[in-house]
Amino acid sequence: MAQASGRRRLPRLNEIGLADLDGELAVFPLAGALLLPRGRLPLNIFEPRYVAMVDDALRERRLIGMIQPQGVKYDTDDDDDDDPATASDAGAGGGLERPAALYRVGCVGRLTSFAEREDGTFSISLLGIARFRVWQEVDVRNGYRQVRPDFRLFAADLVEPGAFEFDRTQLLQSLRQYFTLRGFEARWEAIEQMDDETLITTLSMICPFPPPEKQALLEAVTLAERAGTLQALLQMAGHETDRGHKPHAV
Repeated sequence: MAQASGRRRLPRLNEIGLADLDGELAVFPLAGALLLPRGRLPLNIFEPRYVAMVDDALRERRLIGMIQPQGVKYDTDDDDDDDPATASDAGAGGGLERPAALYRVGCVGRLTSFAEREDGTFSISLLGIARFRVWQEVDVRNGYRQVRPDFRLFAADLVEPGAFEFDRTQLLQSLRQYFTLRGFEARWEAIEQMDDETLITTLSMICPFPPPEKQALLEAVTLAERAGTLQALLQMAGHETDRGHKPHAV
């Protein structure tokens, strides 16, 4: 009889419960990158510590926690907005410098697809499962940071949400103004066809708000609250003067 592996594997996505998420969690500190439950986040992984993180995740439960470091400079006008988020040293803490403090709330994602390049680097995709609060940071493993997460406050993330109220028409109007002033291009037909949850989740993840504002979207208790926060952020940012940004595809 085959012996069980020393590390348990995660059940199917629609069967995951709080008990399945228990245990130490590898975290990827990346300013400006937001993962939300049921959202999909593409990432380019090339730093050795994060390559090791992906290798370990593939051998085990395929879980990676996305979390933002605090106090790290972030450029919302980065010219690489068309590309998947790229692994950065910011907040990693693998060198001699003191690692950046982490925000207290992140989101765990399941590694659902990956491609390994000839040089050993990866492109991966994470599917958001549930948010967590950092209970304790533990020892670094293979160069990457780990935490003990607490998912109890966010148990509802594991359940498909019901209908929620928000002003969809007003949100899309604010989005158009925001994109126009910033010189962004968008596939409006695809955006308008999204269901409500997908719309709020996708826009929260892709709009290049500063890290504190991204964190506010992450920590919104309900989808209705997140929609309201997103609407307010779009309206505030949409009134900024266009500073000649190059077009971006969304």
